[in-house]
Amino acid sequence: MIVGDIMTSEPVCIRENDLMTHARHVLRDNHLHSLPVLDANGRVTGILDDHDVLRLQSNRSGVTVNGYAHEFPLITPDMDVRDAARHLLDSRQHRAPVLNSSTDKSIAGMISDKDIFHNVHLMKLHRKEVSEIMNTKVTTAYNDDNVSRVWGNMLEWKYSGIPVISHDDEPLGIVTRSNLMKAGFIRTGNRSADTHDSLSGDSPKVERVMSTPLYSISSTTSVSKAIEALVDHNIGRICVTDDKHLVGMVDRFSLLRECLDSTCLD
Repeated sequence: MIVGDIMTSEPVCIRENDLMTHARHVLRDNHLHSLPVLDANGRVTGILDDHDVLRLQSNRSGVTVNGYAHEFPLITPDMDVRDAARHLLDSRQHRAPVLNSSTDKSIAGMISDKDIFHNVHLMKLHRKEVSEIMNTKVTTAYNDDNVSRVWGNMLEWKYSGIPVISHDDEPLGIVTRSNLMKAGFIRTGNRSADTHDSLSGDSPKVERVMSTPLYSISSTTSVSKAIEALVDHNIGRICVTDDKHLVGMVDRFSLLRECLDSTCLD
């Protein structure tokens, strides 16, 4: 299986001299998490994702995409999907532009870990439970935390989503970068390093922007079923709960790594 078989063709793109406020609208309106950045000649010069957009602390006009876009791994349509998956993992990126060739920098498409998950042979995966690969040190937010504080922590730690719990430790939902962009809230004020600290000011509460319900699986769920859940719900990470308590989280990187360690991409 090669990249050209599963990549998204004709992706939405932006230009280097486009305004960041425009890029934010394009991401939000097209329900995307990243955009290839093209120069005046149509060559791909970088990729801009929702983390880059959220780094903007205001709606200042005049800030262009150039300078915010970052590097991406070289992936071409004729590359084996296994190699593309390894490039995504090594670069810690969930998606990347696909170039026509190493010399032709024009765009052929986009490849993401979700595209790969849609095409894995789940029956070939190792018989593992998510308890063996999940992250048990999960950063959470309370439903009455201020959006500005959670936003700041997501930026600092480069999290794409944080589970939301009640003060009785009951899982309630999740707040993601997409939630923040769709809500249009701007980061204001100062904060401490503690996610659960309160912040004075007019920042709205997390419960106003979080996604519900919280999709979750148990710790005994198989890795293949976890991948199925991500695909079915079109989400980037899934919480692990036992007896209505959050015990861990499984993200796309850990699941993609399991795919690379098996024959499910062959």
